[in-house]
Amino acid sequence: MLYSSVTPAEKRANLRAALATGELLRFPGAFNPLSAKLIEDKGFEGLYISGAVIAADLGLPDIGLTTLTEVANRSQQIARMTNLPALVDADTGFGEPMNVARTIQTLEDAGVAGLHIEDQVNPKRCGHLDGKQVVDTGTATQRIRAAADARRDPNLLIMARTDIRAIDGLDAAIDRAKALVDAGADAIFPEAMRDLAEFEAVRKAVDVPILANMTEFGQSELFSNQQLADVGINIVIYPVSLLRLAMGAAERGLDTIVREGSLVNEVANMQTRKRLYELLDYSAYNAFDTSVFNFDVPIAR
Repeated sequence: MLYSSVTPAEKRANLRAALATGELLRFPGAFNPLSAKLIEDKGFEGLYISGAVIAADLGLPDIGLTTLTEVANRSQQIARMTNLPALVDADTGFGEPMNVARTIQTLEDAGVAGLHIEDQVNPKRCGHLDGKQVVDTGTATQRIRAAADARRDPNLLIMARTDIRAIDGLDAAIDRAKALVDAGADAIFPEAMRDLAEFEAVRKAVDVPILANMTEFGQSELFSNQQLADVGINIVIYPVSLLRLAMGAAERGLDTIVREGSLVNEVANMQTRKRLYELLDYSAYNAFDTSVFNFDVPIAR
């Protein structure tokens, strides 16, 4: 009922412990708090909060238009609704190293278990768009040092994302990953890898957890969990997948109204009222105080 029964500190410790097992952790992207509850209900190990999804939810492209306040607010709304650890996209840290430090503490207060800071120029753009630019190694490592120094909970996972592969190639990505680890990164997110061999090369180059981004319509092939586990990947994210599924269904529904004048033929594809009430835990609210929550929970439909 209400919010998570697990504290943010416990979620961070749980994420560290899960990463230490070496097993692949699956983090679907939660596009709102309700989808976060669904992710937990389906048995996933964590959830991801995508900057691209936050931007899209605001009706904006993913080109660095969102603010720290918008990201922190949505992160808190999502993270507090689930016992799972939440990993959030913190873009470039929203500014220079001092801004990065403030970003870390603001997102720490929002209750996330980890976040990643990238090495694109500011403002950034979607990692799977052409025309990206990255900062020099010195600036990239300054951001990560500022992030690591600013955290108050040592279990907060500071992940470094590098986009340099698409610009200067795999060798540059490996060199950048090593420098970011030396600067204090707890994990590495090599963006837009072309194939499994490239993921494996990064995996062999650094001794920290590696994240794979399995976003649809991007630069990377959509590898299976087993394929990623076989090359030593530790976290896989599906950042925009649930939003794409939901918006695809919404568009089909609207088209049906236009075409048929009714949603009668779409009802079978909808989440039922009963299932929605299960996810929202209506029964627990009803049991909490029947003098206040004096409603009946439907048992059908």
